[in-house]
Amino acid sequence: MALFTVDQAREELARLLPVLQEMVAVRADMVELTAALTPGGMPSDLGGLPERKAAEARLNELMTTVQETGAELKGVAPILVDFPADLDGVPVLLCWLEGETELLWYHRLDLGYAGRRRLA
Repeated sequence: MALFTVDQAREELARLLPVLQEMVAVRADMVELTAALTPGGMPSDLGGLPERKAAEARLNELMTTVQETGAELKGVAPILVDFPADLDGVPVLLCWLEGETELLWYHRLDLGYAGRRRLA
């Protein structure tokens, strides 16, 4: 497992932001298309089953793009991305949550998201 410095993780996040923003849009399309395909669902201008399958394939591609960087994609609704790191000899995950403008948080491996602390 590759470790990131805080600066490296911030640079990688900056490169990933367009991918993450596209994930948000594709995720919204998938939800709408899925709802349209359920019995009694409201039809969608986005299309039907073929478009739903295409959106799912695109979302999988985007998720793979994130994971190929060495970052860990922990969630897609909301999007949660962790960057493995070491702070002062302690293994941590530098943590970014959808809606945040930059990488400002971390948590110890054993504490998870609930143990998030602000980076110094």
